[in-house]
Amino acid sequence: MCGRARLSSDYSELKIRFSVPDEVPALNYPPRWNFAPTQTLPIVRFDDKAGHRTAEMMRWGLVPFWAKDIKFGFNMINAKAETIDTAPAFREAFKRRRCLVPFDSYYEWKTLGPKDKQPYAIAMKDHRILGVAGLWETWKSPVGEAVRSFTVATTTANALTAGIHERMPAILPEDAWPMWLGEAAGTPEQLKALLGPYPSGAMAAWPVGRDVGNVKNDRPDLIEPVVE
Repeated sequence: MCGRARLSSDYSELKIRFSVPDEVPALNYPPRWNFAPTQTLPIVRFDDKAGHRTAEMMRWGLVPFWAKDIKFGFNMINAKAETIDTAPAFREAFKRRRCLVPFDSYYEWKTLGPKDKQPYAIAMKDHRILGVAGLWETWKSPVGEAVRSFTVATTTANALTAGIHERMPAILPEDAWPMWLGEAAGTPEQLKALLGPYPSGAMAAWPVGRDVGNVKNDRPDLIEPVVE
């Protein structure tokens, strides 16, 4: 499961990292050190009509177009790589509405005892923004309001993170972005093959303070390492 993340990089950094052209309107979002589901994050997708990538703000927790209530998205924050193409909530988005979700790092909790868990921050060693595989959807409320939302794909943990949690976000290398976004052709089998564990040698993980467990806490020191 991936349900907490940090994105403190500003839009100028995001635009360069994901090759979003200058003509795309800039996004105005504050730095966040403790993003949580139902909150709004930037995502990157391919705009077929414009012929280039674009960045948009979307709600974390995918709400399928057929859902009767926005609360449906509460349980749709992650999409398992193994069933992303067959699960009713995700299979249509998998075909044509794939995106990248930028994280500077994400948080996961290691179980130490029955009621004791230690949070960890997990990121790239070189501090690059992670490009996490995601899906997005547009849902219309009963009063006609359009809500765009997304989910984060997850896969089995790599060697680094397996001791913390059995799952991890499906982080994609840059050369996989064109196929995942739909800029390059790819079969369903090829797309699913992209969703494997990211090489652990390129990543770092460190224990952080337990304040990160409260979504109301959102400050830079949450990612500072502590003694486990």
